[in-house]
Amino acid sequence: MICIVLFMSAAAGPPAVEPPDTLSATEIITRAYEHAGGDAWVNPKSLLMEGYGLFWQGGERFVRYEPYRMWRVYPASKQAAHAADGRVRIEAFREDEPVFQLSFDGTHTYNQDGRLEDSADSERWSSNFGFGVIRHALDDGYRVSRLPDDYVDGASAYAIRVTDPQGGETLFRVRQSDFAIVSVGFATPRGWHERIYSDFYRNEEGGWLQPGRVRLYYDGVKANEIYWTRFVTGESYPPELFQLGREESAGGRLQ
Repeated sequence: MICIVLFMSAAAGPPAVEPPDTLSATEIITRAYEHAGGDAWVNPKSLLMEGYGLFWQGGERFVRYEPYRMWRVYPASKQAAHAADGRVRIEAFREDEPVFQLSFDGTHTYNQDGRLEDSADSERWSSNFGFGVIRHALDDGYRVSRLPDDYVDGASAYAIRVTDPQGGETLFRVRQSDFAIVSVGFATPRGWHERIYSDFYRNEEGGWLQPGRVRLYYDGVKANEIYWTRFVTGESYPPELFQLGREESAGGRLQ
């Protein structure tokens, strides 16, 4: 009986293999753009996000910062995926006291005490600039390619490598079921940095798709987790907002 079973198994041949997905990297990114909000998402003016963050201190314990905010004014073009560009401001509070504030006004970096030396800008911002490169992935000078498919949070995902004009590489994963961009990864001075995006929502039907939860890792270990509970797009912000130490108040609060 054993011999018969073995013979029948061998005669049946190898198990059926699902045909490979024929979508190109360009087609996957194009569909990801459409799902994220179309041209308004690909070519945004600005974004303000507010929520709270959980920050781990090197072990199993974490500290909660609330409110946690980020303002972003986007550049029209991008040549290096992980270089500081446009304008950005990040701030965290705990018990109504600022834990940290950091900003970039397009030229210089500031913290809550004022302008910092420019010499360390690239390392200081290396982990903050990375996701936005996917908006330029189909621009002239960029290259995109598919990598082996994977899973993110148990869901099948396409894996895409985006190479910028200077040779910098960024890895993205796009959920196959709906083309949501669910992860980004790239090398930083702190190690391999990865973010996983989930809990997506929109302010209006068909509008900007915002991840409500972002988990951030270095060399596979979670460092912090941000929950964005509200966001605003397309607003104008004064240059002073991004020059910490100069403005009297941090305008642009969500109302």
